[in-house]
Amino acid sequence: MNAPELLRGFNFLYFALLAMFIPFLPVYLDEQGLNPAQIGFIIGTGGFVTLIAQPLWGMISDRTKTIRKVLLVLLLCSAVFGFLLYDSSSYVQLVLFAMLLYFFLMPIDPLTESLNFQIAEASGISYGSIRTYGALGYGVMALLTGYVMSYLGAHSLGVLFAAIGIISIIVSWFMPVAPVIGKPVTLSSLKHFLSNKETLLFLVLVFISSVPARMNDTFLGVYISELGGSPELVGQAWFLAAGSEIIVFALSFWWLRKGKELIIISFSGAFYFIRFFLSAWITDPQLLVYLQILQVLTFPVFYSAARLFTCPFRLCLFWEWYSA
Repeated sequence: MNAPELLRGFNFLYFALLAMFIPFLPVYLDEQGLNPAQIGFIIGTGGFVTLIAQPLWGMISDRTKTIRKVLLVLLLCSAVFGFLLYDSSSYVQLVLFAMLLYFFLMPIDPLTESLNFQIAEASGISYGSIRTYGALGYGVMALLTGYVMSYLGAHSLGVLFAAIGIISIIVSWFMPVAPVIGKPVTLSSLKHFLSNKETLLFLVLVFISSVPARMNDTFLGVYISELGGSPELVGQAWFLAAGSEIIVFALSFWWLRKGKELIIISFSGAFYFIRFFLSAWITDPQLLVYLQILQVLTFPVFYSAARLFTCPFRLCLFWEWYSA
């Protein structure tokens, strides 16, 4: 099996892990009896942990000159702490294991995206042809996780998470070492990146779009539950959202244009506003699920354009860190 095929499989598995963690952690915490303030504390603190962990593991990867070995360590720790998290009920344990999972699982995202970009460029294929499998894994696992929670109970997620983590380790073990392209981020390249007005506008647009998007990612499942929806509906909502990304990523070679990134990000920001404005007024959980189809015009458009804007500066990891 060649490098792009292995990487497609790894994308599917890693984003399946994310699907069990990002949308369903708040739902799991809610089922364990935590109130919204406690859930918000865990998610918010996890965000700060991610801000530290992503550049830290990125520097470790640069120093060791390898991504694959770092991924193996991160995946092993993620599988262990993911199992412990979804097997816990006490508030102290939930906080501890959630922070550890944020520390080990979330840094895999920028490393994976770096691999996606490098191998796509080295193989002469489009980035979207690889990243599409991540959206597919996220959507399929989100749908499956909702049904697992409903029929087998919330604690069953621990076994499922560990199993997917182990399979991810096996796949990553056989992945070849990615070719090294470009130079690592330096202070001079970062200064050059931040020295023009377009960059400042880019960061403002990312901030405006990312904050409400993160709020939605965190509390959508809890909101659906409060409206009377089941974990199955939460899974269906994320299945529609992630599933709608597939065609956008797959066709990114056709619609994505260099030099038009800020216009494209503004376009996605406008649809973010429409999506979240409508979410505030919808009280039917089933209708809220259907609304997630608007993801097709928000996240994949926003994300692809943002990566295209930063990658010429070899600052993809900076973008991943900033947008976290």
